[in-house]
Amino acid sequence: MKFLKLTRLGNLVFMAVCLGIIRYAFFKPINATTTLSDFQYTLFTISILCLGAAGYIINDLYDIETDKINKPEKNYIGKGISEKSGFNLFLVLNIIGVGIGFYLANAISQPAFSALFIISSALLYIYSAYLKNIILFGNIAVSLLVASIAVLPGIFDLLPAINSYNQTQQAAVFSILLDYSFFAFFINLLREMVKDQEDIKGDYNTDGNTLPIILGCKRTNLIIFALGLIPLIVLIYYIYTYLFENTPAVLYTLFLIVAPVLFFLVQILSAKQKKDFSRLSKILKIVLFFGLISIGFQQFILN
Repeated sequence: MKFLKLTRLGNLVFMAVCLGIIRYAFFKPINATTTLSDFQYTLFTISILCLGAAGYIINDLYDIETDKINKPEKNYIGKGISEKSGFNLFLVLNIIGVGIGFYLANAISQPAFSALFIISSALLYIYSAYLKNIILFGNIAVSLLVASIAVLPGIFDLLPAINSYNQTQQAAVFSILLDYSFFAFFINLLREMVKDQEDIKGDYNTDGNTLPIILGCKRTNLIIFALGLIPLIVLIYYIYTYLFENTPAVLYTLFLIVAPVLFFLVQILSAKQKKDFSRLSKILKIVLFFGLISIGFQQFILN
C-alpha cells in the first residue's frame, strides 16, 4: 500500500483517464485517423504511467528532509520503504517506460519519437536533482511534463497517420490538443507556485530557492494573480469563439472551470496561511481535472 501511495496512485489514475478520453472519446468519435492499435495505445498509456510514477518516486527521494517538515504524514521514504528500494523501483519503472516507448516508436516506423520518452525520463530526474532548486525553472519543467499528457497522444497517434487526404482534419485535431496542453501548463504552473507558498517552511529550512523565499509571500501572490489572468482571459475567448452556440459546453466551462479560476484569483490575494494555500492548490487540481476531461466533449462541438 505504501508503494502505491509513493507513486501517487490517484494522480496516475487521472492520467490514465485523460489518455483514455483523448483516444476513445475524442479521436475515435470524430473519425480521426490514428496509428496505434488498441493494444499499442494501452502500452503507450502504461509507458507514460510508469514514467509518471518514477517521477513521483525520485522527487520524494530528493525531498526527504523537506517533506519531514512540510508533510511528515506523507513522507513514505524511510517509513516502510527504504531509500534503496525506492531508487530501485524508480529505475525499474524508468526502464519499463522508456523500453515501451522505444518499442512503440519503432513499431510505427518513427524511431526518433523514442527520444520523447528518454527526454521525459531525464527531465524528471534533472527536475528533482537540480531544477527545483532554481527559481521558477522547476515549476516550469514539471508543468511542461503535465502539459505533455495532452499532446503526446497527438504526436504518437495522429502525426504518423497524416496524408494529403486527411491533413486538414488531423491538423485541426492536433491544434485542439495544443490548446488543452496550453491550459494544463498554465494551471499546473499556478499550482506549483501555490505549493511553493504552502511548503515555504520546509524549503527555507533546507536552503530551498523558491519564489516565496526570494520575494516573500505577498509579492508572490501578486505574481500568481497576474499569471492566473492569462488562462482566464484565454478561457473566456475560447468560450466566445468556439463554444458560444453550444449551451451545455458553455455552462460546463463557466461553472466547473471559469468560476473556480475566478474564485482562486480572488482568494490568492489574501492567502497567508499554509491551510489557505493547501485549499487553493486543491481548487486548481479540480480545475485541471474538469478542464482535461472536457476534451471528451469536443466530439459534440465539432459535429
